[in-house]
Amino acid sequence: MSMQRIIIVMLLFFLSEGTIFYWLIPGDLVGRIIPHFTLAFVLFAALYRGRHASLLLGLSFGLLQDLAFYGRIIGVHSFSMGLVGYMTGLLLERKRSTLLMALSMIGLSTLVYDTVVYFIYKVFRLTDLTYEYSLYQHIIPSLFLQLLFALALYIPARRWFEGSLKPKTEEEEV
Repeated sequence: MSMQRIIIVMLLFFLSEGTIFYWLIPGDLVGRIIPHFTLAFVLFAALYRGRHASLLLGLSFGLLQDLAFYGRIIGVHSFSMGLVGYMTGLLLERKRSTLLMALSMIGLSTLVYDTVVYFIYKVFRLTDLTYEYSLYQHIIPSLFLQLLFALALYIPARRWFEGSLKPKTEEEEV
């Protein structure tokens, strides 16, 4: 799949994480679980397309999240998503990723993403919660949701990202 189609799919996930998702979960979990579906696709791009593609996707979709959802400080999610995508792509640059490696990297990267966002908010005094409380109440439940989402979309995402990198044969180039 071409990068334009991947961006369209990411836009659909961006819209669903801000609208449809909150209709599907119980009311008492609405403030606790925060979906990061676009982050999962940024991390899939880091695994299968490289660090530069994931950096650009992370910066652009993070800025879109900053503008649409989190208006207190512009750039926190853009910086965090771009940084996590780039670092994940840098760590797995020359390695073939298996299902277990992909899920563990997505889980670890999601944990780092939420931690970076928390500490940036803590530096600018936008939150007065402790890290332990945020970890147990928001970060860990969101991490489980992120891992379930990544597990459900592992095979299609791998085919989309790897399918866009196939070299053209001589017949297709003519």
